[in-house]
Amino acid sequence: MKTTGRPYHHGSLPETLVAHAVELLDEAGAEAVTVREVARRAGVSPAAPFRHFPDRAALMAAVAEVVMVDFGMVQLAAVESAGSLPFRALGTAFVHYALTHPHRFTLLRPTLFTADRTPAVEEGHRAFTDAITSMIVAGQQRGELRRADPELIRITAQALVYGLSQMFVDDYLDATRAETLIDEVIDLFGVGVLAPGRTVDA
Repeated sequence: MKTTGRPYHHGSLPETLVAHAVELLDEAGAEAVTVREVARRAGVSPAAPFRHFPDRAALMAAVAEVVMVDFGMVQLAAVESAGSLPFRALGTAFVHYALTHPHRFTLLRPTLFTADRTPAVEEGHRAFTDAITSMIVAGQQRGELRRADPELIRITAQALVYGLSQMFVDDYLDATRAETLIDEVIDLFGVGVLAPGRTVDA
């Protein structure tokens, strides 16, 4: 998404503004994204963005939607390229995205991982979660995943990778150990934490 100095053509200014806003987000976080700086990078007057975005909140909402789409595409690409166990590849890609783009992940917290999603974000979120649930069902049919409620499996897995991602973003966990920890945590999730022969009510 590198766009510094990219010219825009007539009719493409909104996309150009959003692209520069994403750049600023990646560089220094959401607080660094100002309409004035976005306009400067796009080479337009400070007032020009307001013809497309009534205020900064509208611009940030557009940024969040673009980031959400990118986040989903990265995960689905990992699934498509996985030689086996695509569900594992999905979880790994989730955490890697947070590590690579911590400011984007932080932006997604109040926009995607919330009950108060905008209609556009809600539509995208629903389509993505439906695709993941279908992938879980397919994995169950292939014998890769245990027979349990696919929705519960999805929520459990998301809770795991979301929590792990946030721990890295918050520097609670050492990012230099990320590759090892991601593999070990996801592997342990796959195996389960109960000793062989034990049951939940034992």
